[in-house]
Amino acid sequence: MRAAVLGSPVAHSLSPVLHRAAYAALGLDDWTYEAVECTAEELPGWVAARDASWAGLSVTMPGKRAALELASSVSPRARRVGAANTLVPSDGGWAADCTDVDGVAGALRAAGVRDFPSISAGIADVVVLGSGATACAALAGVYDVGSEAVTLVVRDVARAAGTLAVARAHGFNRRAVTWADLGVGDLVTAKALINTTPADALEPALAERLVASLPPWSVVLDAVYHPWPTPLAAAAAGRGLPVATGLDMLLHQAFGQVEQFTGQAAPREAMREALAATVDVELLPLPG
Repeated sequence: MRAAVLGSPVAHSLSPVLHRAAYAALGLDDWTYEAVECTAEELPGWVAARDASWAGLSVTMPGKRAALELASSVSPRARRVGAANTLVPSDGGWAADCTDVDGVAGALRAAGVRDFPSISAGIADVVVLGSGATACAALAGVYDVGSEAVTLVVRDVARAAGTLAVARAHGFNRRAVTWADLGVGDLVTAKALINTTPADALEPALAERLVASLPPWSVVLDAVYHPWPTPLAAAAAGRGLPVATGLDMLLHQAFGQVEQFTGQAAPREAMREALAATVDVELLPLPG
């Protein structure tokens, strides 16, 4: 059987490391997994040309919306997020899912996120920096770990409408604020601070200010993992707060993909060990 990750650019993808380790641990010695350069425009035609030897496809940027649109069936969470990172053959077509949700939820659980209910209406128990595709998956992930309210921190509130719609679909008490309007009160009850902005978006002084306002029970998830540590991760570590990375997200989202492709339980420790041996960033232990 064959599988692949589709994206552009895709040469840097670590998905082959995870999937190949999983297939080896499961004894699937005749399975292959490759990285395929594929734009969003090319994706529908490329997928349509696959034959019965294909067990599944991982989809990274920029093709996640295209993957959702070409699917003959879509999981509820992929529909709520508005993107799919997983395609598996189904009844002559393709079924779409979004295991990125598992990536966020798994990384937060690995960091030890705990359920502290919101103090009052409008007070966020999760603060998400950014409003792009990763932020949408993050919202679904924090919903899975039992969150009630979210504050999005964005450059332009008007451009956050789509992400706020994702929050509404999950039933969150939600709001969006600009960076200039973000106050200490938005952070003092947050059980998680999630950064989905680019590596150069947070300067050290701003990262220090954000982390200084978090409660002692908070965890930090930074979707960036290169260069590492990021200013946000360094500030959080300086306060002794648990930090999860984009690599932890990648690991936890891959578990569900392997299970959907193979029909077997993912060999989680083998996958974690393979990724840890490949990167210079320390991964969190798997939750017990």
